[in-house]
Amino acid sequence: MTVRKYTSPRRADAAAATREAILTSAHALFLSRGYVGVTIGEIAEAAKVAVPTVYSSVGNKPTILAALLEPAVTDPAVADTLAAVAACDDPRTVIALTAEGTRITHERHWDLVYGLFYRNPPGEPAVKAVLDRGADGYIQALTQVVDRLVDLDALCDEVSPSDAVDLLFFHLGPHAWMTLVGERKWSFDRTQTWIARAACRALLRN
Repeated sequence: MTVRKYTSPRRADAAAATREAILTSAHALFLSRGYVGVTIGEIAEAAKVAVPTVYSSVGNKPTILAALLEPAVTDPAVADTLAAVAACDDPRTVIALTAEGTRITHERHWDLVYGLFYRNPPGEPAVKAVLDRGADGYIQALTQVVDRLVDLDALCDEVSPSDAVDLLFFHLGPHAWMTLVGERKWSFDRTQTWIARAACRALLRN
């Protein structure tokens, strides 16, 4: 006889709501006071739950921070951008689409990515693992963009595919956005336009 495990939709909804309350509270506290300056107890108090509930629902502080970062790492804009790039036959538009896609992902998660991870990065191994996975995914996505440019025979003669990935990362990678938007206070529109033009000049045939 097989005993079927019963799952209560109401209980699942309540658990999801509790998890969301914990993450929302942690997000606000981390941004206002910094990761180091916040305790699990304060997160629990803000979320109106008991401390053990924080651990059972999400986990410890590094796990909470990794969970907050996950939507940025897995943003669907990446897949949407790569699909548009694969269907595009104009090299300059390929780069423009890539600049737009990186702009969308950074702008959506700007308060967390810039306000916490860039300005005062937590030195937690669990968080670093998520950041490393995000960086690896970034390079893989840019590699697909370069593959498309190679298919279109669009790269300058002196720029190898490997160099093209590096140059795209230099122009369209996180540090370009952090420097121009975060440190120099450029708008996202101005930054997107400039980095796309600069990347075209660096990579493409005239």
